[in-house]
Order: sequence, then C-alpha cells, then structure tokens
Amino acid sequence: MTAKREMAERKGREAEAQAAQWLAQQGWRILAERVKTPVGEIDLIARYGTLTAFIEVKWRKRAADLATAIDERRLWRVAAAAEAVAHEYAEQGDDLRIDVILLAPGTSPRHITNAFQP
Repeated sequence: MTAKREMAERKGREAEAQAAQWLAQQGWRILAERVKTPVGEIDLIARYGTLTAFIEVKWRKRAADLATAIDERRLWRVAAAAEAVAHEYAEQGDDLRIDVILLAPGTSPRHITNAFQP
C-alpha cells in the first residue's frame, strides 16, 4: 500500500470513529463498524429506536470538497451491502435507511438522513 493510500485509510478510520462517537452522543446505538460484505462495505450500522441506519462516512481535508464526496454509485453499493446484512442487524418491524455523515476539519458533522432513495 502506498503512503498516500495508508494516510487515506487512517483518516477514514478516524472519521468513522468520530462519526460513531457523534452518533452515540445523539442517542444512537452503534451496532457495527466496517462491515464487509461480498458487494461492498458499510462504514457504520446504528440504531435509534426502531430505526436501523446503514451509514457511509466521508471525510475531506476541505469542507468545500464534501459536496462531491458522495455519489449515486457509492450509495448503490452501500444499499446492496445493507441488503446483504440487514437481517443480521435490524429487528422485525424496523425502518431501514441509508445515511451519510460528512466530516471536515473545523466543521460540525453533517448527517444526511435517508440519502439513498432509488
């Protein structure tokens, strides 16, 4: 792995930990982190009441770059991964959704709820 890739990986892990901590402070219960499936990875799986969210976390050095941090292709991958493991994390009758949390230095986390609506 290149040094640049290793740095990106480390920053991604730090961002996921920061997002998990922020969600917990908002009353969410973190069910899992970095869940790998045959069709993709889910950064965080969290629960709030009867809602189970599959969450993509994006970190950028500059807040201005957050606008392009997530795209439809990536959201489709998260949705496919969520479908593959939802039965392991969601309880009967839960609402399920795909969320995104955007992070950049000097900004508050931006939580985009229900980011994927095919």
